[in-house]
Amino acid sequence: MTQSPPRAWAEIDLAALQHNLRIARERSGQEVMAVIKAGAYGHGLVEVAKALDPEKLPFLGVANAGEARRLYEAGIQTRPYILGATLPAEREEIAARGWTPCLCSLEEMEHFNRLGQNSPISAHLALDTGMGRGGFLPQQVGTALEKLKTCPGIILTGVGSHLPVADEDPAFTRSQFELFDSLAESIPQQSSPFHIHLENSAGLLDYQSRSTNLIRPGLLLYGISPLPEHQALIRPVMSLKSRVSVINHLPAGHGVSYGRTLLTRDTKAAVLGLGYGDGYPRALSEKNAQVLINETLCPLLGRVTMDQIIVDVTDLSHCQAGDEATLFGKDLLVSELAEKSGSIAWELLTQITPRVERIYR
Repeated sequence: MTQSPPRAWAEIDLAALQHNLRIARERSGQEVMAVIKAGAYGHGLVEVAKALDPEKLPFLGVANAGEARRLYEAGIQTRPYILGATLPAEREEIAARGWTPCLCSLEEMEHFNRLGQNSPISAHLALDTGMGRGGFLPQQVGTALEKLKTCPGIILTGVGSHLPVADEDPAFTRSQFELFDSLAESIPQQSSPFHIHLENSAGLLDYQSRSTNLIRPGLLLYGISPLPEHQALIRPVMSLKSRVSVINHLPAGHGVSYGRTLLTRDTKAAVLGLGYGDGYPRALSEKNAQVLINETLCPLLGRVTMDQIIVDVTDLSHCQAGDEATLFGKDLLVSELAEKSGSIAWELLTQITPRVERIYR
């Protein structure tokens, strides 16, 4: 008995991932912390980490100790960097495994200092230069540095901040670069290497720092540019696909899907085997979304349901059950669907559910 193929799957192009990493390096001239939190933006945490591990990156950026643990258990050698403040209950494991936290408060400093009495912990200092999500405000940096002098259990090996509007507000972002560079230049570098990092994907594409030596690309690595004018530089890594399960011939005036969207013409309606239960957004319902079948864009009909969608294939010269359909990929960008659904590419990628099998090319 053969195993049934998936109704919906995501093809992950690891060659495209490597290409995008190369572009990030060439564009910035800096070392790279690859951000692979949230299951590598839906692409598969461990599989993407395995593809990146031979690249000898200084860090892989993760959101929490649980993600770092999965890398450890998979034998990944690249050091996890914990993006954001840590919970007290996470810190013992972070210290014991030698993962790198970013220090966002004096309380974290005190706790990690106690945990590092026998073996000092490598940590970075987080600066809040405008994000408001964690780290020391500019006027607090002096206090933080004085505190670190009393913490022999911590070795300061870097400093970083985050850009909140690099893809929206160039004027603020340029002022933020200036503020961060000034702060970073005032911090004594007592270790080698000492990593200074600010640029996310949009930051490394359109801005220049005088102090940073490490970038933190996320979305760019997965082939989607937060700044559309740079999209041609990179290659989408994920293609979301399904197949036609059945084609129904419906008359004008017939209803389609929940809510009964009424057809305005006699229609060949193809049913695809995925829906919002797979992460395809219900918000795309009746928003002029399209699906690629046999190299032709076909309109979505009616509302997205949990396990199925319906598309109009009336104008296709040939379409039958089993034909492959692309929901997004290199010829139909996830960022375009995100805009139509009122969302962002980051959300659409990360909400593709585990029911969608990942296939690595």
